[in-house]
Amino acid sequence: QKEEAVVSTQSTGECLIGITGKDFVVVASDNLAAHSIIAIKHDAQKQFELGDKMIMAVSGDAGDMSNYAEYIQKNLKLYEMVHGYKLTPNAAANFSRKVMAQSLRSRGPYMVNLLLAGVEDDGTPSLYFMDYLASMVKEKFAAHGYGSFFILSTLDRYYKEDMTKDEAIDLLKLCIREVQSRFIVNLNAFSAKIIDKDGVTEVGDIPASGTVHKDVPKEAIHPELIARA
Repeated sequence: QKEEAVVSTQSTGECLIGITGKDFVVVASDNLAAHSIIAIKHDAQKQFELGDKMIMAVSGDAGDMSNYAEYIQKNLKLYEMVHGYKLTPNAAANFSRKVMAQSLRSRGPYMVNLLLAGVEDDGTPSLYFMDYLASMVKEKFAAHGYGSFFILSTLDRYYKEDMTKDEAIDLLKLCIREVQSRFIVNLNAFSAKIIDKDGVTEVGDIPASGTVHKDVPKEAIHPELIARA
């Protein structure tokens, strides 16, 4: 049973992207919810706000994604209520890793991969890469899912230290276009957010090319997808 669960996690067509800049982090996730070869919906939200300046983007089993992210989210809020202060992204990442490691040694491990992004108290941006085996590392840029096979080479080529927000968003769009043009799975819509000292801001104008195939009759397509195409 454990072996089957691992295979299902590794065969995901999902995609998470994280890029750090001078004083911010931008995080993007696809909006596809799928089961086997069936696309269930195209507006799934895979990003969870853990605080005013912190976000967790998750991918993997749909039930585990929700259970794990909400468990972390509520426990961080409980910690704040009990102790009177919020955990930093570094502390939250280590707590998240502890929960993942404990579940890995239980009968029901969480089958999720995640990116945790935030801004520390001194304004330093942080991006943590974590997988379902509870391995964690702090990175300048990171990606999860099959989309990472197309994205990491692009990030490695064009990423530079102390990027501005406009430069980071342009690089993010380049990565998304690469996935949408190269990847056989139709990741038709993405959500992206910027985390900085002022909080969390939604990023608009994310490319949605490939959302609707030209040969599919319009009456068979959801109106929102037609609007995005």
